[in-house]
Amino acid sequence: MEIITKELDGKPIAYTSESVFLVQIGRGRGAYKTKYSFKGDLARAVHYFNCINIGYGYKKRLIAPSFNKPLLARACSS
Repeated sequence: MEIITKELDGKPIAYTSESVFLVQIGRGRGAYKTKYSFKGDLARAVHYFNCINIGYGYKKRLIAPSFNKPLLARACSS
């Protein structure tokens, strides 16, 4: 199994081809639903995360549940 290292917002991210990345969308307090799931492809997960337009009251996040700190990126509208 090969470990891949990339940089996301100035932080190095090390993952494998088995790592799962989730793009989630939510509204309100603590309510997220998984919109997209990517296995071993951080670049595609970041691309989909950036392409999602969120309206007033919505939020989005990119997470990797298997990491020690699973939250990779987050955005919300106001």
